[in-house]
Amino acid sequence: MDWQLSIERHGAEQQPVVVIDGFADAERFRDDAAFLSFAPIGPHYPGIRAVVAPALLRDLLARLESVAAEVFGSAGLEVVDAFYSIVTTPPSALTPIQRLPHFDEVSPTRLALLHYLSPDESSGTAFYRHRTTGFESIDAGRLPSYRTALDADLRLHGIPDPRYIGGDTPVFERVALHRGRFNRAILYRSNTLHCAHLPEGMVLDPDPETGRLTVNTFLDSRL
Repeated sequence: MDWQLSIERHGAEQQPVVVIDGFADAERFRDDAAFLSFAPIGPHYPGIRAVVAPALLRDLLARLESVAAEVFGSAGLEVVDAFYSIVTTPPSALTPIQRLPHFDEVSPTRLALLHYLSPDESSGTAFYRHRTTGFESIDAGRLPSYRTALDADLRLHGIPDPRYIGGDTPVFERVALHRGRFNRAILYRSNTLHCAHLPEGMVLDPDPETGRLTVNTFLDSRL
């Protein structure tokens, strides 16, 4: 399968995002997901998940290694975790942390690979800048000052209303939006501030055949 690949850089930090259309045999992943049992995994993801068999990813990651090396300076990719994921939590039930952009890891060697498998292409993934600090990514050195500044911001502006973030707020500015095109994958640093973009009123269907199905793969690399 031929990849349609582009590299986009966004924000003041010019953080790279690799966008790959025609990423995989999408129906193979969808068929696999249809036979699995989904359940909440971890306290932060607003929905249900099932583990992806490593064998399904092996050839894709081998092919991706040269791209990751060119864009991120990595040497080799190893799977830390890989999940089928479906957003199911209604806005009214979101915890405060789920209403904000987040980062997955502070390590510069960690990458996130997100593969969109839903026929509904109205959602996507957005990237953000924290207004007070100007940070678009959080490493170990930035983490203490980011936490302090964010706490102060939330005391000033209050906890966001129970809804999925959909653009600029008093605390965060959206710097990029990648649409969740069917069989598109995006590869980005795990320490960038990001969150799912879900249109208002989107039906949060738990069925992997009709819901917002993605494969979320967290990778470690060597610099």
